[in-house]
Amino acid sequence: MKILVCISNVPDTTTKVKFKEGDSLFDDSGVQWIINPWDELALTRAMELKEDAGNSVNEICVIHVGGASADATLRKALAIGADKAVRIDACPADAYHVAGQIAEYLKENPFEIIFSGIESSDYNGSSVGAMIAEFMDYPGISSVTSVNLDDDDIQVNRAIPGGKQVLKTETPFVAVVQKGIAMEPRIPSMRGIMMARKKPLEVKPAAELEVLTESIKFELPQEKGACKMIDSESAEQLVDLLKNEAKVL
Repeated sequence: MKILVCISNVPDTTTKVKFKEGDSLFDDSGVQWIINPWDELALTRAMELKEDAGNSVNEICVIHVGGASADATLRKALAIGADKAVRIDACPADAYHVAGQIAEYLKENPFEIIFSGIESSDYNGSSVGAMIAEFMDYPGISSVTSVNLDDDDIQVNRAIPGGKQVLKTETPFVAVVQKGIAMEPRIPSMRGIMMARKKPLEVKPAAELEVLTESIKFELPQEKGACKMIDSESAEQLVDLLKNEAKVL
C-alpha cells in the first residue's frame, strides 16, 4: 500500500507579509519557507502507519506543485521520513490548477491513500483535497482526525459539530486531514537529514491545464489601534468608548 502526501510550501508563520506590483503579488524576498503545518501532520500520520507492522503500507511519497525554490522544503519532508518526493514544475496558479496537476500524476502513478491538509496557512483555500477526489472520482473525506488500517479494513474518524463521525472506506480515497490526525509533527533527525540527500526528488513537467481564477489585489488587515486602559470604576467612560469609538454598541 502506498500513501501520497500533498505538500504546500508556505511562508513561516512569523513572516511579515508584504505585497508588490500594485498589491497583486506576494513579495517573497527574504521569506523563510516551511512545510504547511497541516501537511506536516499528515506526513507524520503517514509515517506512523508505515511503521505499524500490522498494516501493509510500504511507501510514502510527498508531492508539491511549484518551482525549484520548494526543493528545500521537499528535502525536509524526506528527512522526516518520506521515501521519495515529486515536484510538478509549475507555478501554482490556483487550487484547481494545483489539484489538476496532482491528479494527472496520480493517473500514471496510482496510490491507495492520498493525504491533503485541510488548508494551507498562506491562502487558506481549503479546496485542493476535495478537487483531487473529484478529478480522480475517488471517495473524498473531509475534516479527518484519524486514519487507522487493519489489513483491508480502513476506519476514518472525522470531526463534526459536537462530536465525531466514524466511517469505513475502501482504497483508493482522499483524506483531507486536520488537527488531531497526529499529536505533534515529527522533527527530522540528523540521520534522517543525511539520508534525505540520497532519496529521489523527481521533477515532472506540468500538464497543460486551465487556470480558473486570478488574484487581482491583496489587502492587509488594518493595524490595531493603541490599547486604552479604563479605570475599573469608570463604567460610563467604557460604555461611551464602546458606543462612539469602537461602535460595537
